[in-house]
Amino acid sequence: MLKHRSAQKRARQSVKITQRNASVKSAVKTKVKAVMAAAETKDVEAAKKALAAAVPALAKSAAKGAIHKRNASRKISRLTKAVNAIAK
Repeated sequence: MLKHRSAQKRARQSVKITQRNASVKSAVKTKVKAVMAAAETKDVEAAKKALAAAVPALAKSAAKGAIHKRNASRKISRLTKAVNAIAK
């Protein structure tokens, strides 16, 4: 058991932050999968719509610290590239 009050508080915060990050990551993964599924079926409109939902979610999760900013940037780039490839 933790003895210092500050350590106890930090442990409580850590649990809450971990749960919040897991929730955010799960939501982002779902949106990314929607973009990839639409891209694989070559449905341009659905892919663009899904991409429009995924990009802000990725950016927000990076801003909040749930994922690294370069990770978010890389995912956004690859998703955009995939959607643009089927749009031609």
